[in-house]
Amino acid sequence: MDALTITAGPFTFGARFETAAAPKTCAKFRSLLPYEGQIVHVRWSGEGVWIPLGDTDFGLGYENHTSHPAPGQFILYPGGISETEILLAYGGVQFSSKMGQLAGNHFITITDGLENLAELGKRTLWQGAQPIRFELAR
Repeated sequence: MDALTITAGPFTFGARFETAAAPKTCAKFRSLLPYEGQIVHVRWSGEGVWIPLGDTDFGLGYENHTSHPAPGQFILYPGGISETEILLAYGGVQFSSKMGQLAGNHFITITDGLENLAELGKRTLWQGAQPIRFELAR
């Protein structure tokens, strides 16, 4: 099953794994479900929020990678030049760090609730870190 429910701040989103395009990334993240963390606003990339994961090594390389995720797309940066992270675009994003442009694996796409993405981003920017939870849809 590829359907997910994601709760971020006060919002609930429907989403899907991009299993065909990023099978290894999806399988690894699926093994962590339910997954809980906190999102903070990006520093370098534009209109996005991210889950900092430090030195976490998922044992992944690049697949279905992009530097320009569309609003509602989650990417996982497997680490290397910068720290490991998961990023969600809510507007225009050029995925970067202080070291320069990066690329992450697009592995989840929001399918329901897109109208709340900009509000989630603004809430995270002005009110601070927001809780996030990923779980398989029922």
